[in-house]
Amino acid sequence: MKVSVIGTGYVGLVAAAGFAEHGNDVVCADIDESKIARLRAGEIPIFEPGLDVLVARNVEAGRLRFTSENAEAARHAEVIFMAVGTPSAPDGSANLSYLFEAARDIARHLPGPVVVVNKSTVPVGTAERVGRIISELTPHRVVVASNPEFLKEGTAVDDFLYPDRVVIGTDDEDARELLSRLYRPFLRQSDRIVYMDPRSAEVTKYACNAYLATRVSFINDIANLCDLVGADVEKVRNGMGTDPRIGNKFLYPGVGYGGSCFPKDTRALLDTARAHGLSLSLVAAAERINEAQKLLLVRKARQLCGDFAGKTFALWGLAFKPNTDDVREAPALRIARSLLTDGAKLRLHDPEAGPNFLSDLGDSNGVTLVEDMYEAARGAHALLLVTEWRQFRSPDFARLKQLMAEPVLLDGRNQWDRAQLEEMGFRYAGVGR
Repeated sequence: MKVSVIGTGYVGLVAAAGFAEHGNDVVCADIDESKIARLRAGEIPIFEPGLDVLVARNVEAGRLRFTSENAEAARHAEVIFMAVGTPSAPDGSANLSYLFEAARDIARHLPGPVVVVNKSTVPVGTAERVGRIISELTPHRVVVASNPEFLKEGTAVDDFLYPDRVVIGTDDEDARELLSRLYRPFLRQSDRIVYMDPRSAEVTKYACNAYLATRVSFINDIANLCDLVGADVEKVRNGMGTDPRIGNKFLYPGVGYGGSCFPKDTRALLDTARAHGLSLSLVAAAERINEAQKLLLVRKARQLCGDFAGKTFALWGLAFKPNTDDVREAPALRIARSLLTDGAKLRLHDPEAGPNFLSDLGDSNGVTLVEDMYEAARGAHALLLVTEWRQFRSPDFARLKQLMAEPVLLDGRNQWDRAQLEEMGFRYAGVGR
């Protein structure tokens, strides 16, 4: 099948390579010419495990190519996936300007009928709005469907190639059949395609992310209660997770969620609800709890270290989650800015996200990015574990104690054994422990 994908971010690039992997002829477009030049040179502009191999294999096979011209993508395809960014506007609503401009671009160059698929996360009614924009600029029949993505950064390639379900939102039988044929090779072992109307598909994406965000904030609030009453949230979490009605996914306490999806999507859902006179109080509470949770380690550091002025803090983990270089709304950003404001110096380490983190943090005195995790801890009055990369799970604690100015460990992901560390002479604080 001839497929075009508009956008080369996490969703667009993974989708383009994934469709090509199953034998489709794919053109991936982005108006950012520098990004396209990098992709044509074999350079992947984002860190996503396995994506570089997948892209290289399909480019070499001739099934995947890149263009900076949306017109070329429009002329190529019988189905066009829209995977452009929909960032938060200042009021929390989704900024759809990039999507609408891309829709106008392709509409002017369509050679015939086509199915356009919104892969981007968009508010309710966006499929209809995109359909109207395109129909005003082309005489050809165009059906706009919704096919929300459910990729997790760090495992996006496997999530796309082996999906647990595919949601297709369309009322058009021809579009439904075309998308079913496209996705059937991904679902050989069982049929997990869920069909619905476009509006329901749009709500489904937001509802999924809002529910998962709420679970994260719920267990974090329970962790804060455990701190106050002397309980251990890890034991509470295990007790809850063994209930099959609850399960243990997204039930890990920490310093809050970040990334490109949960913060943006909860805000957009709240904006949609407000526009229709509904408060969605549970989602609003989840967002409020999350913002406060990002500063939990700062509060604990103040208890253990006192005044921050002139002291050095080491941060392990800067990305919003492991196995990505994405720092959008990362808790580490809030933590770093707060520590710097109070006069601290920072030594930072992350396996992948360091350059992106410094770019988002902006010009700041007293910040040093260190390539070696142990060197980051040298001279630190406290070490803050913010993102749970695997290499941070079992460090050489004796070596750390020798390197640090003070033996203070702030475990923002409950990765370490408190009893062991206290026996070694560390002062330890976790989340709800």
